[in-house]
Amino acid sequence: MFVVTNREIKNPKRHRGLDIFGSRPNPRGPNELRIIEITKQGGDYLTEPVPDKLRLSEARQLKRDFRLDIDERQVRHGSLRLACQIMWQASRQQRQVLVYVHGYNNDMGDVVKTVEDIEALYKVIVLPFSWPANGGGAVTGTTAYLNDKQDARASMDALNRFLDKLHFYHLKLVEARKDELWEKASGAFPTNHTAAQQRFAKLLDAGCKVTLNMLCHSMGNYVLKYALRPTKAASKQLIFDNISLVSADANNEAHAAWVEQLQARNRLYITINENDFALEWARRKPGDEQKHRLGRYLKQLTARNARYIDLTDAEGVNNAHDYFSGEPVQRNAALKTLFSRALQGGRAEEGLHYASDINAYRLP
Repeated sequence: MFVVTNREIKNPKRHRGLDIFGSRPNPRGPNELRIIEITKQGGDYLTEPVPDKLRLSEARQLKRDFRLDIDERQVRHGSLRLACQIMWQASRQQRQVLVYVHGYNNDMGDVVKTVEDIEALYKVIVLPFSWPANGGGAVTGTTAYLNDKQDARASMDALNRFLDKLHFYHLKLVEARKDELWEKASGAFPTNHTAAQQRFAKLLDAGCKVTLNMLCHSMGNYVLKYALRPTKAASKQLIFDNISLVSADANNEAHAAWVEQLQARNRLYITINENDFALEWARRKPGDEQKHRLGRYLKQLTARNARYIDLTDAEGVNNAHDYFSGEPVQRNAALKTLFSRALQGGRAEEGLHYASDINAYRLP
């Protein structure tokens, strides 16, 4: 897997284990991004930083292989390798791509474990954005929580930089694929434009089924909220098919103001569990910002572009905070189906009861 991060990287070379990831922002500033490739070897992991700048020969090869309309002398960042490898894997395995923004108190061991669980459960390729949540560290409780909130706010520009790159490469790769399919269609019907268009439509339907989706969990939603603040934020662009805001550790109050800035080609979901133990704990933290949490409050659900899903009484959820994995989805097949659809670009609300009095779908 690849990890995009603004954490400090303690060892710039190939390394065994995950301890190259620090709990603080990149010392060059919280906007600095690094890409790390992680390979599982037995019971351990091999980590290798992707070069910030690729060799010109590699950039040229990727341009040829993926038929990209780029100037390889200018576009030769490590992100080019990442984008091409993920798209190649997604197309070959017919899997959807999921960007994952984790929450508070997650070290890289937590992040990697969650990514592995999501990929196994939902047959997607996960690309995590990891910000410097301290994972407990030397401080715990309220101090650690507030430190993470500070790092979350400081990571907003890094998330926007990541999403801007993602948007750029996604457009280039999709355009290249469409050009390739149009060449096939027009070559089959060189004198019949209508027939070529019909063949092109069929080829698109059969050959461009990879969707790009996003899952923000817990305080990851707080990072996204702040990332939307700049006027020309990349997070406001139409990048994703589905966006899922799960267990959102952000204020319910006035959430529509930032949620409605998000664009999705298909669906934007906000999931709520009124018994969420972690959000109950977060609600008790001091400060003016600690109002009713979006992921734990079934009132004022007013964002016009969102579909709210109430999971409070769903079997197996109980007081869980990360109910998209682990025991909740093991016990509740309907819950797993819901997240399968949401994280793969589908329609997660199909078959659910809509409670018009609260503007939310309910999973029994």
